Amino acid sequence: MAKKKTSTKKKIAKKAPAKKAPAKKGTK
Repeated sequence: MAKKKTSTKKKIAKKAPAKKAPAKKGTK
């Protein structure tokens, strides 16, 4: 379970910046 939780946290962390990066570039 601990490994699965880390995987989910890593997936969310990777998705968050990936979604914010393009959004910031579009506004700038």
